[in-house]
Amino acid sequence: MGVMPVNKLLLTMSIPMMISMLVQALYNIVDSIFVSQVSDKAFNAVSLVFPIQNLMIAVGVGIGVGMNALISKSLGQKDQKKADKYAMQGLLLNIISFLLFFVAGLFLAGAFMKTQTDNALIYEYGVQYFRICLVFSGGLFLELIFEKMLQATGRTMLSMIVQGTGAILNIVFDPIFIFEKGEVLFNGAFVMPFGFGLEVAGAACATVLGQAVGGILGFILCVKYNKELNLKFKNFAPRAKYIKDILFIGVPSIIMASIGSVMTLCMNKILSGFSYVHVNVFGAYFKLQSFVFMPVFGLNNGMVPIVAYNYGAKKKQRMYDAIKYSTIYAVIIMFVGIACCQLIPGALLSAFNADEEMLRIGIPALRIISLSFIFAGFCVVASSVFQALGKSIYSLFLSFGRQLVVLVPVAYFISLTGNDTLVWLSFPIAEIMSVTLAAVFLRRLLKNLDWDK
Repeated sequence: MGVMPVNKLLLTMSIPMMISMLVQALYNIVDSIFVSQVSDKAFNAVSLVFPIQNLMIAVGVGIGVGMNALISKSLGQKDQKKADKYAMQGLLLNIISFLLFFVAGLFLAGAFMKTQTDNALIYEYGVQYFRICLVFSGGLFLELIFEKMLQATGRTMLSMIVQGTGAILNIVFDPIFIFEKGEVLFNGAFVMPFGFGLEVAGAACATVLGQAVGGILGFILCVKYNKELNLKFKNFAPRAKYIKDILFIGVPSIIMASIGSVMTLCMNKILSGFSYVHVNVFGAYFKLQSFVFMPVFGLNNGMVPIVAYNYGAKKKQRMYDAIKYSTIYAVIIMFVGIACCQLIPGALLSAFNADEEMLRIGIPALRIISLSFIFAGFCVVASSVFQALGKSIYSLFLSFGRQLVVLVPVAYFISLTGNDTLVWLSFPIAEIMSVTLAAVFLRRLLKNLDWDK
């Protein structure tokens, strides 16, 4: 990571993860498409639980981000023992996280859904989906942490295999678990030859099974191929210093991503004041935008260890080049997303079994929200740079400002006018504020870096 030309290194490390993220995005969309074939209320229930799924991912990825940056920095400093300890402490933290969500899944499913809907069928679907996804989330947390270990040592192809395998299995399992034999799908285009007919519960089962396989595969690949890290059981015992270091970087990432979950919950509440169809449009948008943002996240996952390693190795220009190329590629990806949302919003929404009302609401929504992509590419890259350099607090301020301080209040006050189209303007307004803060924070950070440490 300190020798190969930066652009080539970035592409070598990022492309496998971008492909993996695209597969994950494809799973998110296909999963929702299948659920929408059950009914619009089934899709609504899954959309309401989506923020909790994001919260689990936020915790697992946040811990992984902290561990990843510290492993890369330790290896850059040629400190093998420290890298090994960070790896095992990251694993310990993710197992603890799983146990907390396990308890939440057992006891909080009904209470959560009561805050989200008063429709009996949506409530029933939501409780099923919530409980299964949380109680059996162990595979998710293992998959996430082993992916980050592979990424930290530059084995992004193996990381792609782990995530891609779980996502593809999800796609395969979805129709089998959701629908029953003889059920007609997609307006008569396909008839199920067999299936369990579990509906929304089946979608949850497909999800956790795919995650479990991904977690097992990640462990096997880490043990067999990740020779830079020695996963020794003696390093599994809690070590306060290493846990503190991981959480110092990871917690802002967790909070930042969790803010997104809080924002989604708030927006669902605001939009439900119009109708549950508005919530479905918002849910469809979140699935679609993953096709734009996931590749950028994959790009950044490749950038973070490069920035952290070269900062640790005191190679200033290589670090700057990694940031520059990442920004260029992220902006290009975002413009592709804008073009799709502006030109074919109806076709995108039709994939979710959208009726005339959903299209009426959703077409202007996608066109307006996608304007925020113009600024989002730089913001996402800047946030990852902050994390790689141990300044995640900047990422926290950035995310908090754009998703809670600006977005939700603006959306709420616009909703009071009764105009369900203008409410979507809250997204580009928040992103303009975000890109301004990101530029100020990044310039200050790079100017004040201490290269003599």
